[in-house]
Amino acid sequence: MGQVAVMGSGSWGTAFAAMSTDAGESVRLWARRGEVAAEINEQHTNIGYLKEVTLPEGLSATADPAGALSGAEVVVLAVPSVGIGEQLRAWGAHIPAEATLVSLIKGVDVDSLRFGSQLISDALDCDPRRVVVVSGPNLARECAAGLPAASVAASPEPWRAERVQAAVMAPYFRVYTNEDKVGVEVAGAVKNVIAIAAGMAHGLGYGDNTKAAVLTRGLAEMTRLGVALGGNALTFSGLAGVGDLAATCTSPQSRNRTVGERLGRGEQLSGIIDSMNMVAEGVKSSRALLGLAERAGVEMPITQGVVAVCHAGHDPQELVGLLMSREAKPEIYGL
Repeated sequence: MGQVAVMGSGSWGTAFAAMSTDAGESVRLWARRGEVAAEINEQHTNIGYLKEVTLPEGLSATADPAGALSGAEVVVLAVPSVGIGEQLRAWGAHIPAEATLVSLIKGVDVDSLRFGSQLISDALDCDPRRVVVVSGPNLARECAAGLPAASVAASPEPWRAERVQAAVMAPYFRVYTNEDKVGVEVAGAVKNVIAIAAGMAHGLGYGDNTKAAVLTRGLAEMTRLGVALGGNALTFSGLAGVGDLAATCTSPQSRNRTVGERLGRGEQLSGIIDSMNMVAEGVKSSRALLGLAERAGVEMPITQGVVAVCHAGHDPQELVGLLMSREAKPEIYGL
């Protein structure tokens, strides 16, 4: 095992760092705020993001990005897609030249329509094959608490995916490799948008049939877009696809589902966002994903409805009416 740097001390970054420590790696977690780093080192907690979770004593944290990155074989980027370019420009020069980069980002940049791994490789001006994408049904609190879970490390270079697999394969966290980085990354972004729709259905008081329909038709949207962008259709039946979709659409721990639920209950988006200390990637990514779909000639009606509610002020009830009144179609099309 070797040195791992996890850049970002939010819920998922902290959970990933804890699992990597339990996997036998020497891990340094970078926290933007010195008081968070001190809490992790002295109390082995990160109360602001992971209440009631005790972190491994072997996990060290620092507010010095250069110190976190020094000698790292694997560098995990656990910061939101919004502003990642600015972050990397600030400390990216300290990343060792041969380090494997890991994207935990599940979002798309609205202006450039680029996924997280593309934002990283562009900001660092490096070979895109250096970036491994990790995705799956990984609710951070459960992972940090050591509850059994699984994920996917995706890269067209198997040895890089295998290095990341080893870096976080804790006794309670199983990691599979996949060469379809495109499909895994599309799945990770789209599931957040579908989770907002599933949350709206719950907030509006609809039943389990409705939520199941949103989930499965959301899977169809995800697959159509992923295949159009070069992904493998089988990827979407795996952990990064239906697995992550199921967890994010059904769990009250899901930030995106929570946003949708509160929208369905009549709250305004601005107030919802202001009350959360964590980013719900699906809100911003919805517009970017719809732009990608339009460019690729792919129908994504649920995503279109989420954009209408989140960015055009439509009532969530309107989304239901629009979806139910669409023209009749075969169940499987567009692939």
